[in-house]
Amino acid sequence: MAELAVRGGTPVRPLGYPEWPVVDERDVEAVTRVVRSGRWGGFPEPGPRAAEFAARFAAYQGSGHGVVMANGTVTMEVALKALGIGWGDEVIVPALTFAATPYAAMAAGALPVFCDVTPDTLTLDPDKVEVAVTPRTRAIMPVHLGHQMADMDRIMEVARRHSLAVVEDCAHAHGQRWRDRGAGSFGELGSFSHQSLKLLTAGEGGSLLTDDEQLARRAHSLIDCGRPKDPDEKLYTFGANYRLGELHAALLLVALERFPDQQAERAAAGRRFQELAAEVPGVRLLPPDPRISRWSFYCYVLLIEPEAFAGATNRRVCEALEAEGVGCWEGYPPMSRYDLFQPALSRMPVAVEHADRLDPAAMSFPVAERAALRQTVYLDENVFRAGARGVEDAVEALAKVQRHAAELTRSD
Repeated sequence: MAELAVRGGTPVRPLGYPEWPVVDERDVEAVTRVVRSGRWGGFPEPGPRAAEFAARFAAYQGSGHGVVMANGTVTMEVALKALGIGWGDEVIVPALTFAATPYAAMAAGALPVFCDVTPDTLTLDPDKVEVAVTPRTRAIMPVHLGHQMADMDRIMEVARRHSLAVVEDCAHAHGQRWRDRGAGSFGELGSFSHQSLKLLTAGEGGSLLTDDEQLARRAHSLIDCGRPKDPDEKLYTFGANYRLGELHAALLLVALERFPDQQAERAAAGRRFQELAAEVPGVRLLPPDPRISRWSFYCYVLLIEPEAFAGATNRRVCEALEAEGVGCWEGYPPMSRYDLFQPALSRMPVAVEHADRLDPAAMSFPVAERAALRQTVYLDENVFRAGARGVEDAVEALAKVQRHAAELTRSD
């Protein structure tokens, strides 16, 4: 008789975990006020609610200026364009990230140069960055992945030594702090996503943070069809309409009210999860870097050793955990094996000129490939919003899958 739910057994948590996003009457009231106001869109830019959210979120992360826009992909594109990065330039990005990170560099006209990740955090390896710098390198784009932050001490040191800009991809890092400094506030600009699954969501949207007033003005101009934003010189940019509407901004303001309590709840549950999951055979935890002084994570990333799971891959383990009622997925593939990353289809000049360097078949990232193709399990954030029992059930499901892993690999 099968034990695992994926084979017909009884699931550990049949009712699953809390829904996301969290919704209550405050959201309904906020959107209703916008609808009744008649001011729905993002023009003139910024709208009053967009401006209010941008200022509040920037202050929460410790930055001087915020600019909200359509999504967390264009935030990175706009950041690079605001810095004057484009044709002929190179931007260093990690080999393990969502396809939007290299896409943003290409959309700005620059060549994304991939570097492998560290085995302890799965974030950009500063040693590999050092080797990848060329005379054409203009920026480094570290990605704060899962529950980790990139090593901002080392990355900023490399950037300063080579006179490079830093644009942080903080799509997973709302609320994170490193040595008591907010994610997104280290480099020239920090990019955040407000897509449906993200920690601070309005369904869609993105925020760009900076301490540089001139960069903020350029970003505002770039997302508002190039309209000048400086008070005196009336300088245009080559922009497009990437504005965010007031309905989304209203939802973000409500979400920001809830956020501190949600962050604290996830962090406490995450620490308890680590205590319990450390006892599960074949599971390797990646504890947050001790320099993270406020822990706020989009998902918790752990590694499984396939040999301890009867040879099952992370994808099969995730399917089994899902059947037990624990939301998870195997995470992003490395850029060398990522079906969503198709630079040759873009027909952009940078893709044509550097077809050999952008050919996934010619890429090799040993750390990212071993982890992402066989080991990574990304646990959903709602596992950590269900109290002590929620964490205990997740660990029990993980242990159950490991104990009965032979059921995952048998052929019948």
